[in-house]
Amino acid sequence: MVAPQDGSAAEAVVAAQLEAYNRRDIEAFMACWHEDAVYFAHPDTLLARGAAEIRARHLDRFRESALHGRLIARLSVGDLVVDREIVTRNFPDGIGAIDMIAIYQVESGRIARAWFKMGTPRIGSP
Repeated sequence: MVAPQDGSAAEAVVAAQLEAYNRRDIEAFMACWHEDAVYFAHPDTLLARGAAEIRARHLDRFRESALHGRLIARLSVGDLVVDREIVTRNFPDGIGAIDMIAIYQVESGRIARAWFKMGTPRIGSP
């Protein structure tokens, strides 16, 4: 029988990334990402390639006054971590919440690939 791989190291990177996101700390956030990371809308729509594009995408987002990701559940096996979150954002129609599933692949202690599946924003219900 093979013992399951410990996902705690990968989980720690993803947890640090979410904490930095909620603090809107771009330097701590980017420290969790590989220089050549890729970032997708699930399943395969490329949103950002490389640290510079990921940084630019989040600099805009970090200006949102209501921004906050609330972790609902986290699962991991080896280098793959799956988060279920409710993210509060400033949408064009007002402040609201959106359900999200985030899948992170961690390599060498940093996020190398990520996929995000978003629900429908619910305006007025953070």
